[in-house]
Amino acid sequence: MHRINYPRAPDKDTSKDRSMKINIVDHPLIQHKLTLMRRKDTSVRTFRELVTEVAMLLGYEITRDLDLTMETIETPLETMESPLIEGKKLCFVSILRAGNGLLDGLMRLMPSVRVGHVGLYRDPESLAAVEYYYKVPTDIGERLTIVVDPMLATANSSIAAVDRLKQGGAGNMKFLCLLAAPEGVRAFNQAHPDVELYTAAVDRQLNDHGYILPGLGDAGDRIYGTK
Repeated sequence: MHRINYPRAPDKDTSKDRSMKINIVDHPLIQHKLTLMRRKDTSVRTFRELVTEVAMLLGYEITRDLDLTMETIETPLETMESPLIEGKKLCFVSILRAGNGLLDGLMRLMPSVRVGHVGLYRDPESLAAVEYYYKVPTDIGERLTIVVDPMLATANSSIAAVDRLKQGGAGNMKFLCLLAAPEGVRAFNQAHPDVELYTAAVDRQLNDHGYILPGLGDAGDRIYGTK
């Protein structure tokens, strides 16, 4: 089960901060695995496996409200009415490159899902998002689109990706990340109040370089072992 709440961060109480709208999935398994991911001595292999596992658990929660329809089937013993997901399947859109680290777990959960990619990099000086790649299903406007990126820090890349997807016809969207900063949540809420956010935790703040504190480091580097 997921719920909207505002947890106590390590050095600052955000529990009464109603300027943020975000779904925090506080299941004990997710919180346990997130702690293992935060450890600086966690190996690349273990970190990658944990990302896959947490992505599956978060994917379970973010799809909780999918519409169902009933279909007549035959079990080995009798005929019955049984539920199936109604209408078009989902589309996951990964914000490159780190978003790809979440796809493996999500696609294990939903093997028939369509997948799109938005390539963005963060300018080191301005921290603004710069697009270099865009490829999504042609019928994205008919699908629930779940945008994925491990970290919602400044939210510049996430906002730019959702902007681009809306320009491309996407309408019904949600955003999934492992970890968020209050600054990013507020910025995203302001830019896209119609897009629900889901995360495992909201941390204390950003540092001067736009990294989440206490955070878990650069998720892309830790997933791919590039640093």
